[in-house]
Amino acid sequence: MAQKNDIPVIINGKVYTLSGYESEEYLQSIAMYINNKITECKSSEHYRKLNAEYQGVLLALNIADDYFKIRKQAEESNKVEDEKDKQLYDLRHEVIETRIKQESALKLVEEYKEQVNALQRKIIQLEAEQNRSSSKK
Repeated sequence: MAQKNDIPVIINGKVYTLSGYESEEYLQSIAMYINNKITECKSSEHYRKLNAEYQGVLLALNIADDYFKIRKQAEESNKVEDEKDKQLYDLRHEVIETRIKQESALKLVEEYKEQVNALQRKIIQLEAEQNRSSSKK
């Protein structure tokens, strides 16, 4: 099991300790994401006029918006991947069916060649018999 990490991070100018089994880099990236969102929100004059409670709610809404957009993208990406997997499966099946048909056709060609050879031998045999009959007369 991974070791639990406790790391100090600065969020909105204050030091917090983040704990988790994820890497320190991952925990730092979370803190950086939150700081970037706070900076993004603070760039709005409307946000700066709100009291702390409303600022927190607006920040949470912005983070939730990011989350739902990314989740939707992931779902759409998974749908596209599933469709591609199905197409690949169908194409592989088509290739197998085509190979089976090809092998069947090749067997028929071989059978027909054998029949043609047998008929050619029969023709030669009949011609030879006819020549013998003609020469006896």
